[in-house]
Amino acid sequence: MMQSLAKKRIAVVGLGLSGLATVRFLQSLGIKPVLMDSRIKPAAIEQIAPDKVDGIYLGQLDANRLAKMDMIVLSPGLAPSHPAIRFAVAQGVELVGDVELFARFCQKPIIAITGSNGKSTVTKLVEAMLQQSGIKALAAGNIGLPVLDAIKQQDIDVFVLELSSFQLDTTKSLHSVASCLLNVSADHLDRYSTMAAYAASKQKVFQQTELAVFNLDDAATSPQDAKKTLGVCLANASYGLVQVQGETWLSLAGEALMPVAKMSLFGAHNQFNALVAAALALTAGANRAGIIAALQHFTPLAHRCELVLKHNDITWVNDSKATNIGATLAAIAGLKPGIKGNLILIAGGDGKGADMSELQPILQRDVQQLITLGKDGPAIAALINNSIEVESLAEAVAAAAKIAKPGDMVLLSPACASLDMFASYAERGDLFCQAVKTEVL
Repeated sequence: MMQSLAKKRIAVVGLGLSGLATVRFLQSLGIKPVLMDSRIKPAAIEQIAPDKVDGIYLGQLDANRLAKMDMIVLSPGLAPSHPAIRFAVAQGVELVGDVELFARFCQKPIIAITGSNGKSTVTKLVEAMLQQSGIKALAAGNIGLPVLDAIKQQDIDVFVLELSSFQLDTTKSLHSVASCLLNVSADHLDRYSTMAAYAASKQKVFQQTELAVFNLDDAATSPQDAKKTLGVCLANASYGLVQVQGETWLSLAGEALMPVAKMSLFGAHNQFNALVAAALALTAGANRAGIIAALQHFTPLAHRCELVLKHNDITWVNDSKATNIGATLAAIAGLKPGIKGNLILIAGGDGKGADMSELQPILQRDVQQLITLGKDGPAIAALINNSIEVESLAEAVAAAAKIAKPGDMVLLSPACASLDMFASYAERGDLFCQAVKTEVL
């Protein structure tokens, strides 16, 4: 593989985290790639030594130059449908992503995880379950550590990969001991022409997997072509919830595992995530003791149904990572049963072309007060009566604080991307947490 790549003219297109990792990986093989980015000044361009690459071209992508390459390694942030990319592919240039290169070089077992929502939590849970079982596991991919940086770590037994649909679009050689598709809900419809096209990208996680784990409650996750499958849902006695002496337990492979009350995560959606993670981890060698330890001590990921504050019996929850409708629906469904009083929801942002009316049934049924902001805030506010529209997150928190009473929950779960108002969902979540503590304490 190294000799094959060394003979190719390779362009790395897109110089974000994964692009820079790709550059480092290729340079470690003695390859000087051509670099391109549609931005005039990528944030980390100064990290690249000009003498170790075969040219850096910024701004509009050069279709003619790309057409002279043997291979393009495309950043997941850039669509394969970009005219310059399509032109090069039409001339016979091979199009891959960093995950495809990883798959061609990796010699260790891989667990692959995708879905519209919950994939980061499941990825980190699987990593923790394996580590607690004495297996050296490393989470990488869409979760933050680029796969081509991860592959350099030699002392790893299992790689646990979080994969986005964008990454899967340029991946065809990935072989996994187990993979899962957690759910499919409206997202990235500014990039995919239809929901069917988006779901088809997600389904690619099941290519060449030894075990396909899917969601029995979501038909779009059912494997289209897999030899061995495993369905999970909370109502499933094998991989679901069971009653043990009047208490709800997780059931793993038909055996009661532990009470859900002893999990560090809360909400029905996280009970499902825990079951999927356990199924994947078992396949890679985890034991029940390690799985239980991980579920008891796992630290919830920031901005994912994260408890910010409980004051005067009012609970404030940051779910800023809910950047699509499905994530917000899952958060409400998971949290609502545990709320004694009313649910006050803060939502809005950039809906990325999604049909916000999909929120209407659950808003009408489960949300007692809706506060909206951002680009698509008005569209969400129109779905139920008496919504409150505000201009800023601080205003939203202040409005919620005036309304909330003991027993209530205030949930930031935007159902939208953040880039219309914030640098990232993380910045949005951090500002929410700050505003809550300033307003409430």
